[in-house]
Amino acid sequence: MTAKTLFITGASSGIGAETARAARRAGWNVGLFARSEDKLLALVEELGDRALALPGDATSLDDQNQALANLRHTYGGVDAAFANAGMGVEAAGTENGDPEEWDKLVDVNIKGLLYTAKAAMPHLRLRKGHMLMTGSAAGRAHIPGSVYGASKWFVHGYAGNLAEEMKEWGGRCTVIAPGMVNTAFFDEEKPDKLQPEDVADAVVFALEAKPRNAVREVFLMPAD
Repeated sequence: MTAKTLFITGASSGIGAETARAARRAGWNVGLFARSEDKLLALVEELGDRALALPGDATSLDDQNQALANLRHTYGGVDAAFANAGMGVEAAGTENGDPEEWDKLVDVNIKGLLYTAKAAMPHLRLRKGHMLMTGSAAGRAHIPGSVYGASKWFVHGYAGNLAEEMKEWGGRCTVIAPGMVNTAFFDEEKPDKLQPEDVADAVVFALEAKPRNAVREVFLMPAD
């Protein structure tokens, strides 16, 4: 049986890199998209010839289109895409918020995700494929003044709309919604919180669900 192929944005570290490892263990080819080419190449060296480094910027639709075309050319098709690239802000709240940070946040967390979906759809349609997106517990609750949380509310709403669009041709769309995860997103280690591999396991769970099972959301929270 031909291995399936997964495209991952934000793949150079954290959730993206762990998802690449988990997907490879499950037998998938992986296309690794991020700006840090050196980190991508190191991950490819670790994962072997079923991993492909695809350097690029998530805020560029052209970069994502080219990366997906390269991935399809290399492995013959694309079965799933994981819009995982994201960022937070330093200045919290609305009154104290930094509009320049908001611009960057919207570019990555909203427009970058839309570009992943836009670029991936023609490839996924050919395979009745699967779109996945990194949401958040912050996109399921109201947090005082959180512009970051609002960007994740967009992800949850858009993913539901896209799921309805994709089911017209047999595709699936899933939000992976973790609570606090111990990644470089935070300045200090969070060993008692979710680990990136926990989120990666959720991605593989959704990917490997039987075709009749459209997993719309996987919501993870630290046990404490």
